[in-house]
Amino acid sequence: MMELLNEMAVFATVVDRGGFTAAARQLGITTPAVSRHVGRLEKQIGGRLLHRTTRSIALTELGQQVYASCESIVSNAREVRALAGQYGAQPMGVVRVSAPVVLGQVWLAPQLASFLEHNPAVTVQVTLVDRQVDLIEEEVDLAIRIASEIAPGLACRQLGKMRYVLVASPGYLSRRGNPTEPGALAEHLCVLLGYGPFGNELNLSRSGSEVKVKVKVKVRAAINNSAAILAVVEAGGGIGLIPHFTASASLLTGRVVQVLQEWKFGPPYTGNIQAVYTPGRYLALKTRALIDHLAVAGGLEA
Repeated sequence: MMELLNEMAVFATVVDRGGFTAAARQLGITTPAVSRHVGRLEKQIGGRLLHRTTRSIALTELGQQVYASCESIVSNAREVRALAGQYGAQPMGVVRVSAPVVLGQVWLAPQLASFLEHNPAVTVQVTLVDRQVDLIEEEVDLAIRIASEIAPGLACRQLGKMRYVLVASPGYLSRRGNPTEPGALAEHLCVLLGYGPFGNELNLSRSGSEVKVKVKVKVRAAINNSAAILAVVEAGGGIGLIPHFTASASLLTGRVVQVLQEWKFGPPYTGNIQAVYTPGRYLALKTRALIDHLAVAGGLEA
């Protein structure tokens, strides 16, 4: 029975990974060994499970039925493993985390020191990348994302809100003047993200009122990294629009000051900062501990 369960797990991995070679890399065995596992399963079941070519695989009708059962068993096994971690004496193991580059640098990384101090049996592996990773495909336990909503099939816990702010250096404002209303931004040098939906048209509303305006600004520099935008602004290069978490340290030290403080920005300059994970009946204790730690950490808008 145990051998059959092993063959079923290997077969499910082949299907999930889309091939024998990818499954072998995932399982840490050779490609011929993977092929032998699948062959033994086919022999025990008495039918072909896969149509195989040199470049791809496809499930047979029998294979589709077998895969559904195998995937269910493997999923249950994952939950049992997670359950063991949930009820262990302490969080332990490796937590693989993904986060956007700047958010990871200025907010996530500083939170890890105290987490690791209080969880000595946990190791954290962080990948900073400005794209949405596939949690299952890339074997990520926890993704920190900035989004208004999450994809179906995932679970999340909100860590904070993302608020964009306009900032400029005192030197720049002394030379060019401090805008007192959104329309005045058209006369200034502006530095924005400038990719995808982040164009040169800004939607603003005055805090505590129904006043809304739409302004087109001159984008003298477009940089797809808010830390780089902040560097330009600190050097006196214009007025930058960046997340508050990026600007907070510079605002505290006075290297930059906030412009048009009473105005807030609409989409796409809004969103929630969320801890996203694969749902299940049981969440591994190591992952839950990190989520709980980040949820009470400071530095983000409530």
